[in-house]
Amino acid sequence: MKFSVSSGDLVQGLSAVVGAVPTKATMPILETVLFETDNGKVRLSATDLEVSIVENVDADVMTEGSVAVPARRLLETLRQLPDIPVLFETDDKGNVKFKTDKGNYKLAGEKAADFPAIPALDGGQMIKTSTESLIRAIQKTSFAVSSDDLRPAMMGVYFQLGPEESRVVATDGHRLVRLIKRDLVAQAPASFIVPQKALNLVQKALDGADCDLTISGEHVRFRSGSTMVITRLISETYPNYESVIPRENDKEMKVNRDQMLATVRRVSIFSSSTTRQIRLQMRPDELIIAAEDIDMSSEAKEAIGCEYSDPEMEIGFNARYLSDVLGNIDDPEVLFEFSTPNRAGIVRPSVQDEDEDMLMLVMPVMLNTYN
Repeated sequence: MKFSVSSGDLVQGLSAVVGAVPTKATMPILETVLFETDNGKVRLSATDLEVSIVENVDADVMTEGSVAVPARRLLETLRQLPDIPVLFETDDKGNVKFKTDKGNYKLAGEKAADFPAIPALDGGQMIKTSTESLIRAIQKTSFAVSSDDLRPAMMGVYFQLGPEESRVVATDGHRLVRLIKRDLVAQAPASFIVPQKALNLVQKALDGADCDLTISGEHVRFRSGSTMVITRLISETYPNYESVIPRENDKEMKVNRDQMLATVRRVSIFSSSTTRQIRLQMRPDELIIAAEDIDMSSEAKEAIGCEYSDPEMEIGFNARYLSDVLGNIDDPEVLFEFSTPNRAGIVRPSVQDEDEDMLMLVMPVMLNTYN
């Protein structure tokens, strides 16, 4: 194999796929990136056997071939170079040599035949959407994914695709996000759970305007521009999330998002380091946010303005969960819906985008009694 390529283009391609290279690989071949020449391009592939990323880079191919190259050492070397041409070639011993006007370098390559096969996903169902819409759906839900190994279904984002609208859902049992997307549709209904790690890589790797999703068996593929991310799905049944969304939250409060978020973050500094409990006390046109740490003899209380005209009510939340929810709402004003102090609070943007409907839920915590 012999080809010439821009070091800048190759760094960009390697940076896109290196996220799938495990830091502690069970097999040495997984620490490599597979180089394959293909019609005037070099195809780069990396995998940890769960997630695979494939990227195509323009190159001047002189001799066709393939080889697996140690990923991180190559990338670290190329990052130290200016954007200049690099000539790559392999010898009959499997060594990879690359040279520039700065110098010559050599790495021991691995046989391409030993590199794990990347799932092809031939014949799967394809859905077309914009990369921007997909990444927004991921960003607005993945923060609520569970990290509990005992509940594997909740360790990913749940996609329910339909012909008129789709639902993208994440929950860890303490908070829940349900995002209805009308600009993400499928001709035939499909539902699947994508691991959070794969979605993090999708956000980093995809950079084209349009994105194709292909679902086939146990895998899903995200293709945008010159990049593909293929991941194994979580083969579990997602919990019935609709059953935990309250239907009779008759108390409403509208509040400035930035003001409330800043207040919650300040007041939570004085909360218990164990429970992170803060309390919201709602009065007509006033919201009092308070916290106390009995062990440290510290407390804080702030009042901010709000729109609230229902009977007075007090409810407790974990400050981190409430901050996460507020931080993922874009609208300047937030609408809260409550029923009783022991039932979940619903949080929505005051104004929704035309193509989506966002609902977030935060479970309450039992309030400690203090004066």
